[in-house]
Amino acid sequence: MKLLKVFVVSDSVGETGEQVVKAAITQFRPNFDNTLIRKFPHIEDNDHIEKIVEIAKEQNAIIVFTLVEEKMRQFMINLCHHEQVECIDLIGPMIHLFEQQIGEQPLEEPGLVHKLDDDYFKKIEAVEFAVKYDDGRDPRGLLLADVVLVGVSRTSKTPLSQYLAHKRYKVANVPLVPEVNPPEELFLVDPKKCFGLVISPEKLNVIRKERLIALGLNDDAIYAKQSRIEQEIEHFYNVVERIGCSVIDVTNKAVEETANDIIDRIEQNK
Repeated sequence: MKLLKVFVVSDSVGETGEQVVKAAITQFRPNFDNTLIRKFPHIEDNDHIEKIVEIAKEQNAIIVFTLVEEKMRQFMINLCHHEQVECIDLIGPMIHLFEQQIGEQPLEEPGLVHKLDDDYFKKIEAVEFAVKYDDGRDPRGLLLADVVLVGVSRTSKTPLSQYLAHKRYKVANVPLVPEVNPPEELFLVDPKKCFGLVISPEKLNVIRKERLIALGLNDDAIYAKQSRIEQEIEHFYNVVERIGCSVIDVTNKAVEETANDIIDRIEQNK
C-alpha cells in the first residue's frame, strides 16, 4: 500500500481543510492506514509557504490549503506548479464564485468562522448555566456567575437571566423569602455583579393574582395578599443591604430595558 502524505496548510487553525481531507481519504482508507496528515496552521507570509512547499517536495506530499488572502493563494499555486508539487485550493474557487455572484469584495480575514463558533458556544454555555443555577437551585453557581440577581417571586428573575445569557453572561438568581435564610454564598459575591430587583407592591399584587388565576387557584391566597408582599419586600431590602448591591426598580421596565441597564453597569465596573 502506497504511503499517502497530505499537508493541510491554513492561515487559521486548519480544521476545515483537515475535515475535508479526512472525508476524502476515508473513501479509500477508512482506517487511515499508511496515511499521514500534517497540519500547518496560522501561515502568515510567503516565507512560511516556501518552507512548506520545500518539505512537501522532499517528502512527495500533497498540499491542501485554505488561505483566504488571494495573493497568498496565488503564490502557493505558482510555487507548487514550479516545484511540481500537487496542490489543491479548497476555498479560493468558492470565494471567487461568491464574489462574482454578489458583487462584493471578500474580507480576506483568517479565522472568522471560528470566531462565530466561539461566540455561539459561549451563548450556549451561558444559557445552560442560567438554567442550572435558576431559582437558587445550587448556591455554588453564585460564585461562578458573571451576574447574580436577587428578588422576591415574580420580579422577572428567570426571563432576565435567559435574556442576559443570550448576551453571553452567566447568570444565577436567588428568590428571597422571609422564612428561608439566603445562602451564605450570596454574601461572598462581589456586590458590583449582584443586582436586586424590586417592584411596587401594587404592581406585584396584580401580577401574583394573575399568576394564581392562570394556575387555576383562588386569587385571594396569602401569596398575593398586600401584607405578605410588603413583608417580602422589607425582607428583600434587608438582604440587599447586607450584600451592598445595586437595586433596580423593574415596576415599569421591560426585560430588555432592565438587561441593558445591568449590562451598562457591569461594563462600567470593568
